[in-house]
Amino acid sequence: MPSTAHGKFIWCELMTTDMQAASDFYAKVVGWSAKRMPMPGADNFEYGIFDTRAGDKDCGVAGFMTIPPEMAGHMPPNWTGYVGVDDVDETVRQFEAEGGSVRRPAEDIPDVGRFAVVADPHGAVICIMTPKPMDNPPPMAAMGTPGTFGWHELYAGEAHEALAFYGKVFGWTLDHAMDMGDMGKYLIFAHNGQPIGGMMTRPPQVPVPCWAYYVNVPSVQQAVTTIEASGGKVIFGPQEVPGGSFIINAIDPQGAHFSLVSAGS
Repeated sequence: MPSTAHGKFIWCELMTTDMQAASDFYAKVVGWSAKRMPMPGADNFEYGIFDTRAGDKDCGVAGFMTIPPEMAGHMPPNWTGYVGVDDVDETVRQFEAEGGSVRRPAEDIPDVGRFAVVADPHGAVICIMTPKPMDNPPPMAAMGTPGTFGWHELYAGEAHEALAFYGKVFGWTLDHAMDMGDMGKYLIFAHNGQPIGGMMTRPPQVPVPCWAYYVNVPSVQQAVTTIEASGGKVIFGPQEVPGGSFIINAIDPQGAHFSLVSAGS
């Protein structure tokens, strides 16, 4: 049987064209601090960590890196989520057996874990990882803390088919569905009984199936002003959603799409 950790979102990662510009932008918009370090196993290549403040501790919530040279020109700046799995290689086989595909075969990251880049049958890309056990794991911010990721959203090729697929490979279940009229059903999915995201069949203005990751902020309305003053662009919202939260979808100055959510406006 899969462990309770199997199928949990554990990390988000930004690939960008300018690490310094990205860290400056997200510091203003989200309040993250950033640190950079040599990437394990890669000479002259840095990896960055975005931290959010929780109490008296800095807690890592996301990573960022420059798009590797071999991908430059083929991959736009983007945010990608990582889902923890018990066995990366076995999950890769499941993705393929259920109609998904492998975009980057499983490989080890020294002292971090083993990961792969995969896509569901409709082409939405996501990363999977089996982290290496740690004797002293870093501090984690509580769910809902400003600067943490609060929601995971899939613009699917077809929402019900996508949920069935992810149910098989990650164990996600339907929590409830919301009727959006002409836009169809919004499917709230859960991990171990805890709602963690939603799926909807992608609307025409979304060109390909893809994932979106929402960062908790105190006020999306305030964030709109900061985004626009810092070279980004808001492409949707602020919009109130069921439950009273507000969301926006935006693009950072390097072209990566990101999303924000706040409990109030």
